[in-house]
Amino acid sequence: MDGAPRPPRSCLDRGTRSSTTSPEMEALRRRVWREQGVASLAIDDLTDPWLRQAIQNEATRRWGPRNAGGRDHGR
Repeated sequence: MDGAPRPPRSCLDRGTRSSTTSPEMEALRRRVWREQGVASLAIDDLTDPWLRQAIQNEATRRWGPRNAGGRDHGR
């Protein structure tokens, strides 16, 4: 409606920011690791199959299975 108040703006609004680039994500991961001791690893980036499965098992134990949108790795 003309003259109606506009909806509030939020930095959480989708579409207001371009997607994060790979170098930006890597810098964020580095900062979080150094400042908070939290490691963020992409499962598909891990080349050692034993390590990849161990991390995937622990993440599933803590937070449940991944959404169907991810790769299923043969399931």
